[in-house]
Formats: sequence, C-alpha cells, structure tokens
Amino acid sequence: MEWGLGAVGVVVGLLIAVVTAPVGVSGAVFLLPVQLSVFAVPDPAVTPTNLLYNVVAGPGALLRYRRAGALRGPLVRRLVTGTLPGVVLGAVIRVFALPGPHVFRLLIAALMLPLGIWLITGTLRPARLESPRPEPAPRTVTGLALAVGVVGGIYGIGGGSILGPVLAGRGVPVAKVAPAALASTFATSVVGASTYALLSLARTGSIAPDWSLGLACGLGGLIGSYLGARLQPRLPETLLRLLLGTLATALGALYAIDTLS
Repeated sequence: MEWGLGAVGVVVGLLIAVVTAPVGVSGAVFLLPVQLSVFAVPDPAVTPTNLLYNVVAGPGALLRYRRAGALRGPLVRRLVTGTLPGVVLGAVIRVFALPGPHVFRLLIAALMLPLGIWLITGTLRPARLESPRPEPAPRTVTGLALAVGVVGGIYGIGGGSILGPVLAGRGVPVAKVAPAALASTFATSVVGASTYALLSLARTGSIAPDWSLGLACGLGGLIGSYLGARLQPRLPETLLRLLLGTLATALGALYAIDTLS
C-alpha cells in the first residue's frame, strides 16, 4: 500500500475511534464501508481486515478503561464467553456461504439500519426514570452474545458494536456497557482474524486480511480509542448516541439503495 493511502488509513481510524470508543463501539462498523468505497478492498477480505483493525485499535481504549477499574465484573466474562464461539461460526459462514459482494452489501444495510434506528429512538425517547427497565438475566446476555458473535464474524465488527446499544437499551448503564463491549470486541476479533487467516490457507480468493491497511487504520484507532475512552466522562452521551445513530442509518440506507438499484 502507498504511503499516502496509509496516512489516510491512520487518520480515518483515529477519527472513527475517537467518536465511537466512548459508547463501546470499536469503529469497525463504520470502517467497513470506507474499505469498500475508498480503499477498494476485495471481498471478502474486508471482513478480516476489519477484525485486524479491532485487534490493533482495541488495546487503546481497554488500557484507559482498565486504569479506571471499568473492566471488572461478570458482564465482560459473559460477553466474551458467548461471542468467541459465535465469531468462528460466523467466519466460516462468511467464507463458504456468503461470497458475493451483492449479498454482503445487502447484509451491511440490514445491520446498519436497525442499529442506527435503535440508537436514535433510544436517545430521543429514553426510558422513564420512575420505571427503569431491569437488566437482562445472565443467560440472556450470554445467548445474545453468541448470536451477535455469529453476526460479528460475518460482518467483521467483533460483535460489541451491536451488543453495546442492545444492552444499553435494556437498562444497562453505558459506563458499564462500553468497557465490556470493547473487551468482547477485542477478544472475538483476535479469534476471528485468526480464523480467517487459517481459512485463507485452505481456500482460494481474497480471504486473508489486507495487512497494511488493517495495521494503518488500527494504529490510528489505537490512539483514537484511548482518547475516546478518556473523553467519555466529559462528553454528553446524548450527542454521541445521536451521532452514531445518524451515521449508521445513513450508511445503511446508502448501501440498501446501492444494492437494490
């Protein structure tokens, strides 16, 4: 990869991570359409490249959250336990059952639109303080993590990008959700990227990650995620949720139109 594109990857990874890390989203969910539209990464290599980005960028936010003592508690363990087997299954499905770019772009739209709508409506119409929703049961959390892990393995987002808003909408505080979701994303991304690397040895095509792009974006994400986690206590949650919801909805709509046209 040329130095110019590498520099662009660093900047893109940094900007995305600064905005998304405070709410527990790795940023790969927004990096994927940039890969397709700007960097022209071949399909299905975009998915393992996203996972590689998570592996490199994740420790930035996790280091900050660890210093603040936010990685303690059972939620981290439950999310990791559920998503790890799911991401392996998702990677296999992605390589052998969803090889076409048309189907993949439709999948992007199907995931981004609900995610964006969830974030926007949950922010504009928050639950009433006098009747807060109870937090989901441990088995429900683990089962949800397993399902999201499969989707994350297919989509290349690690799973935490979906778990974060879902758990926050079920009554779990964002300050508790964000560190756990990012820890889950990092763990599953390590397993997912390794799975794709192994599958690339047994199957032809663009299955292995784009190492140079993934590392460049990940380097920017490493810095940006640390800054984002540091900014979390200082930034209004409403603004971040509305921004994420708007971006997700717009990107989902764009790919839906592109796929159906």
